[in-house]
Amino acid sequence: MLHKNLLSAIGNTPLVKVNFESPSTLYAKLEYLNPGGSVKDRSALYMIEEAEKNGTLKPGGTLIDASSGNQGIATAMIGAIKGYKVIITIFEKASQEKYQTLKAYGATVVKCPATALMDDPLSYHSQAVALHKNTPNSFMPNQYYNPSNAVAHYSSLGPEIWKQTEGKITHFFAAAGTGGTISGVGKYLKEQNPAIKVIAIDSIHSFHATNGNPKPYKLEGVGIDFISPVLNKSVIDEIIPVSDEDALGILKPMANQHGLLIGISSGAVAHVVKEYAKTMNSTDCGVMIFGDSGRAYLTKGFYD
Repeated sequence: MLHKNLLSAIGNTPLVKVNFESPSTLYAKLEYLNPGGSVKDRSALYMIEEAEKNGTLKPGGTLIDASSGNQGIATAMIGAIKGYKVIITIFEKASQEKYQTLKAYGATVVKCPATALMDDPLSYHSQAVALHKNTPNSFMPNQYYNPSNAVAHYSSLGPEIWKQTEGKITHFFAAAGTGGTISGVGKYLKEQNPAIKVIAIDSIHSFHATNGNPKPYKLEGVGIDFISPVLNKSVIDEIIPVSDEDALGILKPMANQHGLLIGISSGAVAHVVKEYAKTMNSTDCGVMIFGDSGRAYLTKGFYD
């Protein structure tokens, strides 16, 4: 297929069968094959083009956002193509690969300390908000609090999965961080068939999992760490927390047994699906989101 530019190549990622020990049929949606390397290409593009349409973002403007890496990378890639300056704040636990990728796209990167709460003045989100307020003609997609984050996945990812499975999907699994993917896709799928089970994967140490008493954890791109209008619990049947050890422990086997070099949040999803699938039957069809690639984390040693 010929594309007029790189942005039109976002989406239409493949579904690939994964052979876990289960009588059910399981597929992985390989979102790391998007041009920017993650599922966040969809939400970043949707929010930026929405801002262009309504006049919030004007030519010559600056894009500013807080990110664990992938939303920032997508924003930086889109900014490079559209001619915007880009400033991304990231927390210090983000991988060196993500930091270098942001720099390669030409973004200004601000490293921030890892904080327990999002509203901490030193958090990467708070620092992005401050930069946005002090930068004329800037737009902050604000993925953590912008409902359009979920609308992006409702508009593209949900319909793709429904079409690719020919409406046979019975279970949907995705990591929950901002809540955009699980909420947007979950809403779309529930509208097509209310019986579809929507399962979100969380960190066992997140704000949500600990009832407001979060602890430090190694996972990136997964973890409900704040109360946000993006997360729509009404379309989620179950939220399953996962430990660092379980999510990271499956990464190497997924690569050398299945040929799937997946990222950290995808490891959390894979672990949950592998266990959950033992309870599924032969008529079930599950789809899991592999949000980014393990190539973004190789220097962390999780695959050694």
